[in-house]
Amino acid sequence: MPVPAMVQPGNTPEELRAALVRLAPESVPTFDAERAEALRSARESVSAAPMRRFTGQWAIQVAIERFPERAARLRELEARAAEVEDVEEARAITSEIGAILDVARAQASIGQEPGTA
Repeated sequence: MPVPAMVQPGNTPEELRAALVRLAPESVPTFDAERAEALRSARESVSAAPMRRFTGQWAIQVAIERFPERAARLRELEARAAEVEDVEEARAITSEIGAILDVARAQASIGQEPGTA
């Protein structure tokens, strides 16, 4: 199994941003803009849900970026998905993208009930 570039950080905006600075600095401006929007939305709706969605999304992204080969493969698949016309190839691409996201989601502890592994 490949070795991650770093351990998965906690799912706080500060820890996720610090990880992105190290792993994918080109993503930081998008992270900052989406964080500002999530904070605005949370304040307007008086709900933590927008920030939970934001941190969940970015925790998964960091989990992907921790493995450079996996991140590169995901980018290849996404680029190919935008061009593919063959239905079977599209299904195979979708399946592989889904598998990458499932692993990253588990590594980021997203979508798990408390107390489960």
